[in-house]
Amino acid sequence: MSTVESFGGALFSGRFRPDLLDPPPGPRLDADSEAFLARLRDFCTGKVDSTQIERENRIPDEVIAGLKDIGAFAIKLPREYGGLGLPGLCYLRALMIVNTTHSALGELLAAHQAIGLTQPVLLFGTDEQKRAFLPRCVREISAFTLTEPDIGNDPFRMRTTAVRSADGSYRLSGLKSWVTNGVLADLIVVLAMVPDAGMTAFVVEARSPGVTVEHRGEFLGLRGLENGVLRFHDVVVPPGHRIGPEGQGLQVALAAQDTGRLSLPAVSAAAAKWSLKIAREWSRVRVQWDKPIGEHEAVAAKISFIAATAFALEAMVEVTGRHADAGADTHVEAELAKLFASEKTWQVADELLQIRGGRGYETAESASARGERGVPVEQLLRDVRIGRIFDGSTEALRGFIAQEALGLAPATADPVALEGPLAPHLRFVERTCRSVAQHFAHGRTRWGTELEERQLFLGRLVDITAELYAMSVSCVYAKETAATELADAFCHQARLRIAELFGRLWSNTDDHDRAVARGVLGDRYTWLEDGILDPSIEGPWIAEPALGPSELENLHRRVV
Repeated sequence: MSTVESFGGALFSGRFRPDLLDPPPGPRLDADSEAFLARLRDFCTGKVDSTQIERENRIPDEVIAGLKDIGAFAIKLPREYGGLGLPGLCYLRALMIVNTTHSALGELLAAHQAIGLTQPVLLFGTDEQKRAFLPRCVREISAFTLTEPDIGNDPFRMRTTAVRSADGSYRLSGLKSWVTNGVLADLIVVLAMVPDAGMTAFVVEARSPGVTVEHRGEFLGLRGLENGVLRFHDVVVPPGHRIGPEGQGLQVALAAQDTGRLSLPAVSAAAAKWSLKIAREWSRVRVQWDKPIGEHEAVAAKISFIAATAFALEAMVEVTGRHADAGADTHVEAELAKLFASEKTWQVADELLQIRGGRGYETAESASARGERGVPVEQLLRDVRIGRIFDGSTEALRGFIAQEALGLAPATADPVALEGPLAPHLRFVERTCRSVAQHFAHGRTRWGTELEERQLFLGRLVDITAELYAMSVSCVYAKETAATELADAFCHQARLRIAELFGRLWSNTDDHDRAVARGVLGDRYTWLEDGILDPSIEGPWIAEPALGPSELENLHRRVV
């Protein structure tokens, strides 16, 4: 990891360091990257039927095999292990292509390359492990398991165990939930508790005795996602399959998540860019009150928001991706980008559906069946919603970022010389990051050790900083793309949101909300639930996993 200060870390300490965002030297993408992206685009347009995936809730075997054939599962994998050895920015651009073909394709590739086996082994594996496992990742699919039925953002309550045997191997048992790629994975990274050592990461062969895919999940969106529940019962794991030392599993998980969190802004940018295309085309042809709806102020504001947000998200992908490729520490920036992208993309999708009206609520196949263009806006809304939950929910991520910010000491910095049409916005960022640092300090003074419990206060400061980061990368990217108008529009919108967040720091309903929540949880208002029916299917809120071998059919799916 780089020892150079990160731009995001500097923001939280009250220092504006635009020099840390200067584009690294060299081309954005080399010829090999451009050639691969062209092959991928041709494959997606010629070989993938997105409506079939949506209708059948399954990515066809031939599509997965075709993606393997063109190297889509090994974009960043070094060439010495059989991969394409292309930069991370190329990988992010590839996600944008496949995700706008069908969102399940983006998740398939991201779960394998961002948080699957390749990153943990590249970062923490021995040379022997790299030679043994990485070449297999070119065609074999991997998955990463952390979550359990009662374990989400609090991994230290993990129940999956790996008990050391006399011969040095481990006996692994437990249940893992919501494992993306888990249904068709060949290689699985499993986090388990080793007695007297703590959380540890292991590579498990999916076809090992005792490994069972017990359930394939079905969700609001992301149809075709191969996400499942995996049971491990007395699975023998050789000592050479442990990644890193015992007790270092959390570090392995966090490092993998850092990479994964750059993936979500890429698919978010793709969703926003597609939303802009549909909003532009539809708002020109749909006429109400004798003029196109895009010329009505109420719709024009939505179009402006979609365009400005799409530009900011692309700027995050480009600027952060290139700095990550150059070896910069983008840990904080990746967290801010994931937080910002997941929240804003949900708003973009909602605004697009509103622009489309009833047609936005209708499925693409239904519209096509009655003779109109099938535009999957309702699918977009369903697909992007998960972004606010996985790879760290919005609420959890705000807390993680705030904890890091609280560990940074406020610092002073000399004013930065700024010029150009966007300089006023950058000066605003400079002033505001100092104010954020001061509010963190004031919070410490007011609440002391209780500050960590003030999640809404801290969350607003984190959201402000995410907006500042988005403003900064937008201004930098505008210099390269001659898109000053878009950057200016985004910055004006962001400044209004920041003003509202500052206003709610000290004037809010937080105390009232806590009191009402206590009343609800204490059954004070159950009378308000009278007069309704609950269609929920009976069962425990959280299933208690039974130990022992699986009694269910193994739903594992293998694609050669």
